[in-house]
Amino acid sequence: MNDFLRRLLFLPDQGATFSARVDHLHFLVILVTMFGATAVFATALWFTWRYRRRDELTLTPLVRAPVALELAVVVGLFGLFLFFWVLGYRQYVRLRVAPDDAMEVYVTAKKWMWKFAYPDGRRSLGVLVVPAGRPVKLIMTSRDVIHSFYVPAFRTKQDVLPGRYTTIWFETVAPGVYRTFCAEYCGTDHSRMWADVVALDAVQWEAWRAGADPSDLVAGMLHGDDREHGDRKLVSVAFAPSGVVQDGEPVSMAQRGLEVAARKGCLSCHSVDGQPHIGPSFRGLYGRVEQLENGTVRVDEAYLTKSMMEPMADVVRGYRPVMPTYLGQLQPAEVGALLELIRSLREPLPTPPGIGYPQLPTNPQDGPAQSYEADRGLETIPDESLAPAQAPAGTPGAPAP
Repeated sequence: MNDFLRRLLFLPDQGATFSARVDHLHFLVILVTMFGATAVFATALWFTWRYRRRDELTLTPLVRAPVALELAVVVGLFGLFLFFWVLGYRQYVRLRVAPDDAMEVYVTAKKWMWKFAYPDGRRSLGVLVVPAGRPVKLIMTSRDVIHSFYVPAFRTKQDVLPGRYTTIWFETVAPGVYRTFCAEYCGTDHSRMWADVVALDAVQWEAWRAGADPSDLVAGMLHGDDREHGDRKLVSVAFAPSGVVQDGEPVSMAQRGLEVAARKGCLSCHSVDGQPHIGPSFRGLYGRVEQLENGTVRVDEAYLTKSMMEPMADVVRGYRPVMPTYLGQLQPAEVGALLELIRSLREPLPTPPGIGYPQLPTNPQDGPAQSYEADRGLETIPDESLAPAQAPAGTPGAPAP
């Protein structure tokens, strides 16, 4: 019945663990609605025949519905509404709250492409490589206009907004390739803003981490509606094509976030070892429930981003409102690196190898700041994702064409 209804409604394969539940709610609403519409139409036909005018001298009789029948209809419809609401709310919560063990991937949308960055420093363009059967949480932002990350096979869609971070998660049910679209009109090449989610089994996942091309790994295993794209070569980069590398390996986002925190002066007010300072310590901050002057908030990507851009909106109780705004001063890649740094410090673990917190400059006034890369002999490759987004020609401050 599930496959029959799915094909009847021209829905793609159910590629994620919650796709079937979304479809089942969809089927239920459609079947109940169609049954109700059919009943109303049949009743209208019966009334038309039963109370038709038989001759010119016969008046239509006055029909009064019993009060009990009216109450039953009203209560029944309201109960049906509540039933759908409860099912929908439970499903919404499940879709919004990622499991604690979900793998995080940072997504940056830009006209007209999708960029993916992994916490260990790997990046890819247009291809999101994930392990099959494991929850994956996407932390997404836009560099220019509103986009929307949409994977039909996952029944997943989430708007991606400039200056904010939104999240969504999924767990694929089988290895394969799943097409991704932008579902928010974003300009002339909106219809070509594609990406592929490549789900790999455990062996293939390790092979990709070792540098294998995902096109070779999924050859002959394309899933469902994506079989028609089987002759398309996936374009992916197993290691960082830009950014910071050490001994041929990409530097993790947490390490890059530490450099950003030092360069932007974050460490002047926030410690990384749990000690109180002018502002809350980064260590143990992520996931904690903070007491604000006007309520409470759970520290997640949305709250942290808002605190960077609108620091006076939600001030933590016990701290002075002295943090400046970083609106326009932090690029999406820098914000993502800072978020990953704070996430990596949520547990009181030993300092990771290669991260020397005390040696990092915390304020430009402390003297010439030696870069994080130069201090450790790292090779720096120009990172386009850290560059400011190009302003449209003719706008104030835009470079001359």
